[in-house]
Amino acid sequence: MARPITPLALIVLRMLHEQPMHPYELQQQIRIRAYDVAVKLTHGSLYNTVERLAAAGLIEPMETSREGRRPERTVYKITEAGRDAASARLTDLLGRYVPEFPLFGAGLAIITLLPSAEALMHLRSRSVQLEAMVAAEQTAYDALRKRGLERCRLLDGELKIAQLRTELEYVQGLVTDIAAGRVDWEPVVINSRIDSVDTDSDTGGDADNGAERETSSDADRDADKEHA
Repeated sequence: MARPITPLALIVLRMLHEQPMHPYELQQQIRIRAYDVAVKLTHGSLYNTVERLAAAGLIEPMETSREGRRPERTVYKITEAGRDAASARLTDLLGRYVPEFPLFGAGLAIITLLPSAEALMHLRSRSVQLEAMVAAEQTAYDALRKRGLERCRLLDGELKIAQLRTELEYVQGLVTDIAAGRVDWEPVVINSRIDSVDTDSDTGGDADNGAERETSSDADRDADKEHA
């Protein structure tokens, strides 16, 4: 594929690695196995992904069948190229850190644009939302485990819960520090002038003035000699 394999495409390859399926069955199995928690899944996005994988030669059709008045269903299987591409992409996702730029971080970078009281109000609201999300994600995780899903299929859920808890702890601590006045709120004006340039300019000016004074003194001495 011309562009990197998307997470949804990687999951499709993972499913077809187990056995051939048609797109509708893929969609059902992705939901049953809770892969839709890790990626955004829609009917259109799945079919587009299948078409792109087939066009790239990473999967190929095996057979097309029709049951009654239902639309034709094409069963796909993974190719050797698809297995190699999936392994390479998974290796990259697991082993290489890629910097991310979360929107919350951008907001924190310029938080003093708001009055501290208003920022506190929004952070407290975020804290309440995070608490609810942690509880909901933990409940969903526990339910999937009780259904018999192996832990190896839910590691992305564990990561999400851990990240939410970490952010919640940070936000709660930040709220406490701002309320206690431990966060400077007055913006600091940073001088963008380069000291070395200013110093060189000042030095250059003194040198020029010195040269002018020396030239003037020489001219005065020459004038005195002529009068003598």
